[in-house]
Amino acid sequence: MAEKNQLNHLAIIMDGNGRWARKQGKPRVAGHHEGMNNVERITLAADKLGIKVLSLYAFSTENWARPKEEVAYLMNLPVRFFDKFMPTLMANNVKVNIMGYLDQLPPKTYKVVQRAMAETADNTGLILNFAFNYGSRSEITSAVKELGGMIESGAISSEQIDEEMISQRLMTAKFGAFRDPDLLIRTSGEQRISNFLLWQLAYSELAFSPKNWPDFNEEDLQEFVSEFQNRNRRFGKVDESDS
Repeated sequence: MAEKNQLNHLAIIMDGNGRWARKQGKPRVAGHHEGMNNVERITLAADKLGIKVLSLYAFSTENWARPKEEVAYLMNLPVRFFDKFMPTLMANNVKVNIMGYLDQLPPKTYKVVQRAMAETADNTGLILNFAFNYGSRSEITSAVKELGGMIESGAISSEQIDEEMISQRLMTAKFGAFRDPDLLIRTSGEQRISNFLLWQLAYSELAFSPKNWPDFNEEDLQEFVSEFQNRNRRFGKVDESDS
C-alpha cells in the first residue's frame, strides 16, 4: 500500500462571501461577517487534522478597488475577528501570522494585527497565516528588487542567484520546511489562483469546492484532505508504476 501524502501546509482562497450573501438576500458585508466566523471553525478543524500551517487569502492588493464601504468593512474585520476569537486561539495554542504589505493598512488595523502576532508569538501549535493586503506578483517583485540591490552593492553576483535565494526572500520563508503549500483549496467554484502564492504553488496540489466560503464546513475539509492524501504526487518525475 502506498504511503499517504502528509499535509503540512494548507492554503485556502476563501471565495464566495458576496455570492453567499446575495443568495441570502443580504448585503455583501453580511457574507464577510459569516465568512469570518467560518475562519474559526476551519482553523480548529485544520488543527485537529494535524496541519502545521493554514494560509488564508483574506485581502489582496487588488481588493482596494472594491467599493469604499466594503473595503472599510474588510479593514475592520481583523479587529472583530481577534476581539472575538483570540481566547479560542490562545486556548488551542494557535500562532497568528499576517503576511502582506502591512504598512499600507489603516492605523487601527495595523495595530490589531501586530498585537495578534505579538500575543500569540510563543504559541507552538498550528500557524494561522492570513494573507492581508497581499499580492504574489508584488511579493516576487520585492524579492527581485532586494536581490538586485545586493548585486549593485557587490554582495553577490547575478550568477549566484538560485531558487533558494528567491524563496528565502518571500513572505513564507519563516515557515521553513513548510513554506510551500501542499494543497490549495479555492471555494465558490471559481478555478483560478488570483495572484496568490504564485511561486510557492509550483508543485502544490489544487482542489476546488463549489460551495461558497461561509458554507464550506469541517466535513468538506476532511474530504479534501483525505482525497489529497491519496493523490499521486510526482513533482515532475516519472511514476514507475505507470511504465
